[in-house]
Amino acid sequence: MASCGLRISEATRLDRADVDLVHGRLFIRQTKYGKSRWVPMHPTTVTALMRYAAHRDQDPLAARRAAFFVFDYGRPAPSGAVQYAFTILRRTIGRSRGGHPVPRLHDLRHTFVCRRLDQWYREDRDIERHVLALSTYLGYAKVTDTYWYVTATPALLDLAARRATRTLGSRP
Repeated sequence: MASCGLRISEATRLDRADVDLVHGRLFIRQTKYGKSRWVPMHPTTVTALMRYAAHRDQDPLAARRAAFFVFDYGRPAPSGAVQYAFTILRRTIGRSRGGHPVPRLHDLRHTFVCRRLDQWYREDRDIERHVLALSTYLGYAKVTDTYWYVTATPALLDLAARRATRTLGSRP
């Protein structure tokens, strides 16, 4: 979820056939807006999923399941159970985040978007053009839905301000 910007339901609905570890991509079927899409993965994510799959398949009950992510006894990992496991983990760690009293799984999607924008600002990319691509990557029907995930982090605001100053300063 963190490395690909997936929704919780998208991650938990993955079947083995949807996870292409050879080509490093995920097939996300029939998402929130009824769309399907391919999502590329970072090589480190592919490596981690390969390790997970090898470990998962040591359990004969899990090895027979179509679901990619499973819990004990090979049971598919439903979204609610993953959120509960995250809650237990979060309580164990005991950290808070900004205006929210505790981190949420969905915050991983927000972080993904903000980090991508941060990287594009640093690379001096055309943000407006790339946000359209990011919107498609995230599975949105409209680019405006992507802006919901943009958080005005200090680093992102600084990069945007620097670009605006540079752009405005170059006008006659």
